[in-house]
Amino acid sequence: MLGILQRHLSGSLFLQAWMFAVHRHHGQHFSGTGLPYLTHIGAVVMTLLPALLAGEADDAELSIVCAILHDTVEDTETTLKEIQEEFGEAVAAGVSALTKSEEKSGEDAMRDSLDRILRQPRDIWRVKLSDRIANLGLPPAHWSKEKCLAYAAEGELILETLGGASDRLAAQLKMCIADWRER
Repeated sequence: MLGILQRHLSGSLFLQAWMFAVHRHHGQHFSGTGLPYLTHIGAVVMTLLPALLAGEADDAELSIVCAILHDTVEDTETTLKEIQEEFGEAVAAGVSALTKSEEKSGEDAMRDSLDRILRQPRDIWRVKLSDRIANLGLPPAHWSKEKCLAYAAEGELILETLGGASDRLAAQLKMCIADWRER
């Protein structure tokens, strides 16, 4: 598995996806930190990689490319058509599932996204698990205790729904949720 990942990581598709994300997220900052938004994208990829290296991947390339691009449609002017033209149908479908619907809000938006993710390969499930783990670092200072608890509860819904895709990521997410509940 390591050899496969090494070949893919040195391949142009990863670099192409990274540079696409760099350009699309240019000037954006990760909420409440002042850090470039790419810090979050990198954290999602780095959270995902150990699971892939442990053999928890059917299509490591799909996982990593979708991890890099997972927020481009939701947080930039990028369209799914652009993703499809640049990276193909499977990546576009994965990014689409990982993108919350603009027509829904709150728990409805999350449940809708999870329903769409469930129809994708488990590689996409792993991206969502990695995204939530990365998001469960330190809560923003301006968040109330109630908002932190609601975010942890949403993490539990993600864990219950998608945790079967990766024992490693599920255990990590469970620990992050417990940490947030103790704050």
